[in-house]
Amino acid sequence: MPSGEVHAWNILNRKPVIVRWDKGVITELTTTDKSPNQNKWIGPPLVDLQINGFAGVDFQQDKLSSEQLIHATSELENSGCNKFFFTLITSEWELMIKRLSKAKQLRDRNTKLQKNIVGWHIEGPFLSTENGYCGAHPSNLMLEPNEARLTKIREITGKDPVLLTMAPEIESGLAAFSKARELGFQVSIGHTNATENIIRRVTSGGQTGFTHLGNGCPTELRRDDNILWRALDNGSLTYSLIPDRWHVSPTLFRILHRLINNNSIYYTTDAMAAAGSAPGKYQFGHLELEVGTEKIVRLPGTSNLAGSALTPINCIHYASEMLRCDWQVIWKNYSTIPAKFMSLENSFEIGAPAEFVEIKTSPNNSIDTISIHSH
Repeated sequence: MPSGEVHAWNILNRKPVIVRWDKGVITELTTTDKSPNQNKWIGPPLVDLQINGFAGVDFQQDKLSSEQLIHATSELENSGCNKFFFTLITSEWELMIKRLSKAKQLRDRNTKLQKNIVGWHIEGPFLSTENGYCGAHPSNLMLEPNEARLTKIREITGKDPVLLTMAPEIESGLAAFSKARELGFQVSIGHTNATENIIRRVTSGGQTGFTHLGNGCPTELRRDDNILWRALDNGSLTYSLIPDRWHVSPTLFRILHRLINNNSIYYTTDAMAAAGSAPGKYQFGHLELEVGTEKIVRLPGTSNLAGSALTPINCIHYASEMLRCDWQVIWKNYSTIPAKFMSLENSFEIGAPAEFVEIKTSPNNSIDTISIHSH
């Protein structure tokens, strides 16, 4: 539909709004005194910066097809997310490069994939080898983030946005953060046991993220000095959280929201192939993981988590449930805030693309249906 209008409640400010668009662009967004249907809401689509796979499709494979990517993308849209970062985790470097190159080619050949895969997240192999801090990433495959490797990532991705998660304390780590910024990457600290001083040196160089705070560290930490305290003490980081109730407990989730400026928190599912699928066995890179009915993804025989089976809309549900607030309150943490962190277009304003979610709620304000409109 090249033009049209919607009268609904604005998710971001909870006020009645009339939205009109023409030729795929929002031309009017007017707050009105006239109340719309009580259960109809409109706002920006969800944005996920860390998708390792979805709906039975593992992105960490050598035979990924266009059909598989389109399937995963369509299922993400059905859950309210129409923009995401295709994420690769630690593997043999040559395999990672081949997988990134193939995914880039598949994306560039398909209009739908170009629209939905808006960037690339490289999480590994430039991470800590310390037990507990490497998480599900194989420590024997970690590498030094030298200039040649970083440049290779940029050669493959061209001008696309790239989020690079690294541990700054490893060999050449600090220099790598500086070089990554020169190459136009957005950098994020993760799977790390960096000291307070090293974290400060990284953040002094510019905007820095912290990948899935509360994950990528041992289950037991020193109470007086640990990576959580150091990350929180910095104050200038942008933190991602996985609101699945397992990576971060409900109590810690609430505490983090009290300690951190809300505009410095964004959500991610860290989804792998089991997300949006039935319980069972799923491949995740080198690993075969079994996901039970509770949808917790663990390394076999351990208590270590390995990605999540969380869907985007459940991410919103669990986050609001843990914070004991309405889902509208935290919508921006999974839409406009991650988009801003990566300088993506995802605004809900005049002149922006006419892409939005339309939500219908039940009388108790729970989400009944969600659909994405792209005009």
